[in-house]
Amino acid sequence: MFTGIIVDVGAIESINTEPQQSTLTFRTALDMATWQCGDSVAVDGCCLTITAFPQPQQWQAALSAETLALTHFSHAMVGQPMNMEPALRVGDPLGGHMVSGHIDAVGRLVRIEPMGEHRGYTFALPQELAPLVVHKGSIAVNGVSLTLNQVSDGEVTVNLIPHTLTHTNLGALHEGDRVNIETDILGRYVQRMLQYGVRDNGGMA
Repeated sequence: MFTGIIVDVGAIESINTEPQQSTLTFRTALDMATWQCGDSVAVDGCCLTITAFPQPQQWQAALSAETLALTHFSHAMVGQPMNMEPALRVGDPLGGHMVSGHIDAVGRLVRIEPMGEHRGYTFALPQELAPLVVHKGSIAVNGVSLTLNQVSDGEVTVNLIPHTLTHTNLGALHEGDRVNIETDILGRYVQRMLQYGVRDNGGMA
């Protein structure tokens, strides 16, 4: 699990495309002394498993065809900045919201509006995510925990403070860019329960 609080903006060092997967090498400035193969790291919000350490301050992950299809990594480029957050450990502060690292869909930045030092970013989302986003609820965009200021049919708007713009890769986005979207996991459980119905006594119908 993650919190959506980015601790490093690394980058893609290399991409090796294979028939059923792609192996990506990432560069990070984080202290990797305790990292091991098998550990999880959220990269732009996508939970990836470390498979190798090819060079100092580098680590690799293999992305399956399904992961590539459901994330913006299908259009990733060498040198592209990547938000990174290692998996939570017992005792870590919970500064954002509970983020699973399982991307729901790829969204698109459709509008940037200056708001003094802040920026209003509006993202277009697939229609199937509409029931899972609520006003003042939480969303993870490229792994960044954000609060939804406005929600309309097919679009959501968030307010980015200067710290977020300078300490994540969101500040480098342009209108039309793709982003990884994960809705609040609580909304998914509520949707599932409503889909099957819940009796007054708490049992499933």
